[in-house]
Amino acid sequence: MKRWYVVRTHLRDEAKALHHLRRQEFTAYLPRHLKRRSHARRIDWVPVPLFPGYMFVEMDITTDRWRAIHSTIGVSHLICNGDAPVPLPQGIIEEMQAREDDKGMIPLHKARPFKVGDKVQVMSGALCDQIGLFQSISDDERIIILLNVLGREVKVRLAVEAVAAVA
Repeated sequence: MKRWYVVRTHLRDEAKALHHLRRQEFTAYLPRHLKRRSHARRIDWVPVPLFPGYMFVEMDITTDRWRAIHSTIGVSHLICNGDAPVPLPQGIIEEMQAREDDKGMIPLHKARPFKVGDKVQVMSGALCDQIGLFQSISDDERIIILLNVLGREVKVRLAVEAVAAVA
């Protein structure tokens, strides 16, 4: 019976491992998402692995030549328990594939909790009870707000949970 297994890849070699596993006629899956990249005053979105250093392969360990995966270009090893690969619980890969958009990317970004310019209040930490203006949300799901500190506007990055809307 075919099951999905986890493959550990070499550093930033997921695409190479995917290519070589498919060349060997394995069914391999590399879930990806779009990540914001800023370089030289330009911001763009690039596809990156959802789980850096890992990918998935579907096989039947009783009939497929799965040991060949260990020597595949770009692959470090299969995740095993003892001598046998550990299968993933049923339905996990299918659930990820069902979430893909039309470009094959898994969307991660949630709707913005606030609009630009909304008044927000810091609810915890050293800046507790300070009132600021919402600016944006970063890649790592942190909120950027403008606070008036000693007469100057300062950008502050905070966890989403640390900020609440001001009524």
